[in-house]
Amino acid sequence: MIGKESPLDAVPQRPMHADQLTVSRAAVRALVDEQFPEWARLPIRAVASEGTVNAIFRIGDRFAARFPLRGDDADTTRRMLVSEADAARELAGSTPFQVPAPVALGRPGPGYRLPWSVQTWLPGTTATEDDPGSSAGFAHDLAELIADVRGIDTRGRTFSGHGRGGDLQSQDAWLETCFRHSQHLLDVPRLRRLWSGLRELPHDAPDVMNHGDLIPGNVLVSGGRLVGVLDVGGLAPADPALDLVGAWHLLDARTRPLLRDDLGCDDLEWERSKAWAFAQAMGLVWYYADSNPSMSRLGRRTLDRLLEDEATTRR
Repeated sequence: MIGKESPLDAVPQRPMHADQLTVSRAAVRALVDEQFPEWARLPIRAVASEGTVNAIFRIGDRFAARFPLRGDDADTTRRMLVSEADAARELAGSTPFQVPAPVALGRPGPGYRLPWSVQTWLPGTTATEDDPGSSAGFAHDLAELIADVRGIDTRGRTFSGHGRGGDLQSQDAWLETCFRHSQHLLDVPRLRRLWSGLRELPHDAPDVMNHGDLIPGNVLVSGGRLVGVLDVGGLAPADPALDLVGAWHLLDARTRPLLRDDLGCDDLEWERSKAWAFAQAMGLVWYYADSNPSMSRLGRRTLDRLLEDEATTRR
């Protein structure tokens, strides 16, 4: 499962991005019927998801159609979707946890001007809806997932140089934007002080494979255990500390040390995990404050955890 089914004709209702595309259920019905007539009898249901990258619709009980919310170029979008499918196959062969399997690529058509994809629908509930943060079993599962991803051969690939996962100081401009937009939302002076220390942490470990976005909406749980992982298109080499953001986004203070012990993280790697979690969380709070409150609340919770850890360490 990747969200709650919605009776709405299009999701999300409020744009999260200035350049956001929309797609209606009627458009999806027409695209599916024309391009995949074998599914013409299957119901189409919108999914109200906390995700920020795709509008999602269920096709029957087995499939999920994903429509990128941003993008101007069909060829670029198609290459991205092919890369996502390749990443899903690579990860599925490297971990026992479920990964959505690529099923098909759709073409642009009336009502939606970009390529789109179809994946298998996975059972389970997102960690946003069913918080596993206090589960020791989940903490061990998350460590196992991170170890599985790290074990994938980079095949000579290295960090792309874009986004999170390389030099921490490359995040300075983004964080300055975040601090400026967060004056009315957060204790910005205290957060600036925290970042001033984190940004100085050296990076001396070789790149390993990372999922790249281990937030609650991208992991599936059942009975307090990890059962699946979503949005795997970011699978790529980066700082080994990058996927450790999951320790801060997903675990509480009691279970976080279990993950650290399982992975054998040294002090530098652990501190860098705080830095990457900080850089992500700062953006979530203000950017999604009105359009995606669930993501904004996640950012606040993660920042609270980082500040609490800082205070505990000082004591």
